[in-house]
Parts: sequence; structure tokens; C-alpha cells
Amino acid sequence: MCPLCNSLKVLEINCPTCHTRLEDSGKVSDFLDPYGHYNDEETVKMGDGYPNTAKDQICPHLMVCKECGYDEVRFIQEE
Repeated sequence: MCPLCNSLKVLEINCPTCHTRLEDSGKVSDFLDPYGHYNDEETVKMGDGYPNTAKDQICPHLMVCKECGYDEVRFIQEE
């Protein structure tokens, strides 16, 4: 279970460019497949573009700066 997806934790990271707090835009797989949330989690992880998400039990989240447009992917350890 991902603590960010389930609103159990908040990730506080600042943008390296403008130092504004990055916003969690959700799982990367939601951007790759808009209907992916209808699939079970293991199926989604097989097609998310990251080879170790299922094995390492991590959830890739897209973090975006609303000020300058900077973005990065952060891998969140599932609990």
C-alpha cells in the first residue's frame, strides 16, 4: 500500500530551481494509461515503465512545481 496514494503521508520536497514546494501529481501510471486505475495494482506496475516497481514494492509519483514547471519522479516505498 502506497502511503501517498492513500493520504497517510505527505511528501515535502522543494523545487531545486525556484525552491517552491513540489506538488504530488499522483502515480506516473495514471498519466501513461488514463484507464489504468481500473486494473489491479500488479498489472499496472508491469506496464508503468519502471522494471522494479513490483519487485521492490515502490510507487512512482510525479512531483511538479506549479511555479516554474520543473518535474521529477520520486519512488515511494510501499508499506
